[in-house]
Amino acid sequence: MINFSQQLRRKAKGMQRWYRMWSSVAKGLLNKDHPLLVHIIPMRRCNLSCAYCNEYDNFSPPVPTAEMLRRVDLLAALAASVVTISGGEPLLHPDLDKIIARMRRHGIISGMITNGYLLTAHRIEQLNRAGLEYLQISIDNLQPDDISMKSMKTLDKKLQLLARHADFHVNINSVVGGGIHNPEDAVTIARRAVELGFTTTIGIIHNDNGQLRAIGEAEQKVFRQVRAMGKRSFARFIDFQDDIAYGRPHEWRCRAGARYLYICEDGLVHYCSQQRGYPAIPLEKYNVADIRREYYTTKGCAPNCTISCVQQISMVDNWRDPQTIAWSGVERVVQLQNSDDNSIEEGVSK
Repeated sequence: MINFSQQLRRKAKGMQRWYRMWSSVAKGLLNKDHPLLVHIIPMRRCNLSCAYCNEYDNFSPPVPTAEMLRRVDLLAALAASVVTISGGEPLLHPDLDKIIARMRRHGIISGMITNGYLLTAHRIEQLNRAGLEYLQISIDNLQPDDISMKSMKTLDKKLQLLARHADFHVNINSVVGGGIHNPEDAVTIARRAVELGFTTTIGIIHNDNGQLRAIGEAEQKVFRQVRAMGKRSFARFIDFQDDIAYGRPHEWRCRAGARYLYICEDGLVHYCSQQRGYPAIPLEKYNVADIRREYYTTKGCAPNCTISCVQQISMVDNWRDPQTIAWSGVERVVQLQNSDDNSIEEGVSK
């Protein structure tokens, strides 16, 4: 149980987060020349090896802290609004708190995506002090299996710790489709998240290039149930998922490379985790001219994209400015769509 002072503190921090988030949206509406959301990778190594994932390895060292702080400074110079730390597993980085604190000193809204395995009460308190504002954990099943170890059985005690100690917003993401053996697990996971006071979202498994993979009737039912539970989520702008769920291409204007950036462990700017290689420009060389070019560049992978974070951020500008520059990577997208599929999970937030 949390005491009265904790409740007041959390309420105050929640109001502050709400104000900062919507202020960043207003800023984005007024000025198109800066990123609204950035995913940055301080650690490619992960302590797990989920069968669907292509975003980790088991050997890479952490990006040096000085270099990570430099990259945060560069993102601040680009006027990035929200920076989410991802991986790999970011909690493996020895100076994660320093990176978060640097973001907050710049006024950047700070988030993190983690598998949750390394969370302890002490670690959560450290994240509170560093100034973390948003955290997401994806839970794939109730019991660990050959596809994923991110199960409710393993992580429920971690969720209880978060409910007792976290001053930051916690979102629990479940998934359907692909290699998930029991899609109905997502409903139980979402209910547990709501019971603990968290928000809940649901992702749809995409192939290994972030492209659409339609789900069956049973998965669609689960999808609708969890969607109904997630209406109060900060990430509730997910109408595009209706097209994904039914295997329909979605028409939108992807602003990756402009409003959304993915910074890999090598410090290169990419469209997203599934289109690494474009434009692959070093962050220190990325500037407003690059942002403007990519803002107007069509992305050949967009109609079948299932990457929620890019879709949601692009909604800010979907109503304005048609894209008139052809993407040079369109030939690669055609090749990918004709290749064999291997499933991986959609990120939230990734």
